[in-house]
Amino acid sequence: QVQLVESGGGLVQAGGSLRLSCAASGLTFSRNAMAWFRQAPGQEREFVAGISWRASTYFADSVKGRFTISRDNAKNTVYLQMNSLKPEDTAVYYCAARVGVVVSTTNYDYWGQGTQVTVSS
Repeated sequence: QVQLVESGGGLVQAGGSLRLSCAASGLTFSRNAMAWFRQAPGQEREFVAGISWRASTYFADSVKGRFTISRDNAKNTVYLQMNSLKPEDTAVYYCAARVGVVVSTTNYDYWGQGTQVTVSS
C-alpha cells in the first residue's frame, strides 16, 4: 500500500522558516511527480510547489523566491523549505504524488494526511 507521511509543521513567527518533509512508501518514488498543496479554513486546496521525476521544479507565484522544493530519491522523501513566512501561508500542507508530469490541479493519485503550518504576525 502507498503511504505519504508529512512532518515538520508547527507555529512560527512571520519572517521565520520551516522545513516540511514527506516520506513516501509503497510506490516507485523516483518515477513519480511530487507536489505540495495547502488548504486554509474555508478555502480550496491550492498548489504550492511541484517537482518532477527529473527534478524540474514549479512554484505558485505566491511563494516564488521564498519556498523551495527538493527530493531525495535514496530516502524516498520530498521536502518543502519555507522561508520568509507570512501569515497568509497559514494552512494545512499536504504532500501528493502522481505518475506523470507535475500539474497544478488536484489530480494526484496519492495524498498525505497533512501537517499544520501556522504563521503568527
